[in-house]
Amino acid sequence: MRDVLTISRAILLGFSRDKVGLFFTVAFPLVFLFIMGGLFGDGGTPRATVIEVGNVAVLDTMPAEAHSEIDKVLDVRRDTDLAAALGQVRNGDAAAAVEQRGTTVMVHYSTSDPASAGTVRSIMLSLVQAANLAESPEPPKFGYENASIDSVAPKPIQTITPGLLGWAIATGATFTAASTLVGWRQRRFLRRLNLCPISMSSVVGARLLVSAGVALVQTALFLLIAALMFDLPLEHDWWATIPLVMAGTLAFLSIGLLAGARLRSAEVAGGVANLLVIPMAFLSGSFFSLSLAPEWLQTVSNVLPLRHLNDSMTAVLARGASAWSVAPQFALLLGFAAVVSVVAVRLFRWDDV
Repeated sequence: MRDVLTISRAILLGFSRDKVGLFFTVAFPLVFLFIMGGLFGDGGTPRATVIEVGNVAVLDTMPAEAHSEIDKVLDVRRDTDLAAALGQVRNGDAAAAVEQRGTTVMVHYSTSDPASAGTVRSIMLSLVQAANLAESPEPPKFGYENASIDSVAPKPIQTITPGLLGWAIATGATFTAASTLVGWRQRRFLRRLNLCPISMSSVVGARLLVSAGVALVQTALFLLIAALMFDLPLEHDWWATIPLVMAGTLAFLSIGLLAGARLRSAEVAGGVANLLVIPMAFLSGSFFSLSLAPEWLQTVSNVLPLRHLNDSMTAVLARGASAWSVAPQFALLLGFAAVVSVVAVRLFRWDDV
């Protein structure tokens, strides 16, 4: 344990003196939180999502000109399952679900976003009235009804915070682990450690201890700023974010160890870390929702550890999920860390020679 603490102190001192690394690991992700929280923390989306359940005549028979105009404000998707569509409205994934019951157009709208709901209702009512006028002087062909659905849709800051926090954890753990190993190897520090009665497990344990501490600081800063400045509600099992962050740190630390196991240049290590983390962040929903992504991209995304970290933290921070419900993602992150760490240890070398 003394070896671990001694090496941890050396790593922490080196990290604190690296102003550039400190900025990009801790401060830079917070800049994104301020920007995105300020831009989207209290707003909705430019287009309201509407789910058309089955066939709705007033939507299906619109002229091309009207259809193109409505596309500017509504994102109309098709589904055949009314219960599933209502579930999406209730969860805030859609502003409304529209169905046709006989000749009556029924609009089920969400209460979480009055502006989007009002837009959908007014457009659907206009379409019904236009269709009835087209039948004049015949009696009105279509009726119109609407019903509100109490929504549990999360506030935008509740989805922004876990996504950016996951990206910050991934960047910090991957970059620092890779750069530490490569830097020590370049300066022949690993060779000197190898000549001392210090095991590889002590070196990895020290790196893990420092990375875990940095991750906890990142988490505390993110949650504190989001709560105080952007009204992020910390309810239910929000504390489950902490063990998830620790599991995510282990997963990305293992990636960093793998990247640094053979590389000879700190610059190359940083480049490889960015090459791994930045595309993964985009593919894992750190910066925007993947709900509109193609199915093949969703499949690719589901094999990435950052996707599971983001989704599990979003579940407990935005959806009110219990700590137990995210246990599978927690276990998956730990399993990923274990497998990649074994590969990294097998590839590891103490010197460039």
